[in-house]
Amino acid sequence: MAKSIKKGDEVIVIAGDHKSKKGKVLQVLRDKNRVIVEGVNMIKKHERKSQDNPQGSIVEREASIHYSNVMLAAQTK
Repeated sequence: MAKSIKKGDEVIVIAGDHKSKKGKVLQVLRDKNRVIVEGVNMIKKHERKSQDNPQGSIVEREASIHYSNVMLAAQTK
């Protein structure tokens, strides 16, 4: 896996349905060669009823994308 992509880096999606979207890397999954980017590849997850959440709900969150589909954004200093 590319060592250049780390948590907290600003990246641009270069392939797939979310092409040209920008976001910050929230998590790097090294064993699966995937990254989770803030605001990109949003999915809906159903949450089970619990004591904290008595009604249950549908939560929108980020899903992982393959690291080859992202590129580091140009850093301006």
